Amino acid sequence: MRRIGIYGGSFNPVHFGHVGLAKWVIENTDLDELWLMVSPNNPLKPANLLAPEGERLAAVREAVKDIPHVKASDFEFSLPRPSYTANTLRELQKAYPDTEFTLIIGEDNIAIFDRWREYEFILANFRIFVYPRRENLSDEDLTAKRSNSPQDGLTAQWSNSVAVKEIRYLSGAPLFDISSTQIRNQQAKAYV
Repeated sequence: MRRIGIYGGSFNPVHFGHVGLAKWVIENTDLDELWLMVSPNNPLKPANLLAPEGERLAAVREAVKDIPHVKASDFEFSLPRPSYTANTLRELQKAYPDTEFTLIIGEDNIAIFDRWREYEFILANFRIFVYPRRENLSDEDLTAKRSNSPQDGLTAQWSNSVAVKEIRYLSGAPLFDISSTQIRNQQAKAYV
């Protein structure tokens, strides 16, 4: 059975943090492939702030073109909008029945995972790899956070109330001091 990771996002714009994490994940986990799933319309973000989906997809394709086993995906472009992860994962299962899908999300998203539509379905049926976010912490605070077994805390957070297939904290993943929001804010300031 093939194992494919789904790293979804608006990628508005894609940046070296996305690319660096994708490269690390494919080199340091048991995944056979990693798909950067470009979301045409994230239900938790205002659509009017998004660059056109085709432009974002083209940028992601260009950014990962030289990384083996990593690709940009437009799978959600043909699905109903807004793009709910549970719907996407169901459709992926139908399209690729001999594949195990793993969801790749940031610590910031696991903290609000119960706000995601059908989060119980996702937790019960799919592995979830959680990558660390800097969250304005000092290097000393990050070292302490990583050594306090966040894996146990993440699993315990959900396992008492819903079935959990697997949640893996990617404690060795690199941290990047950049976000798409920061880039957009810097671009906006340049035009003022």
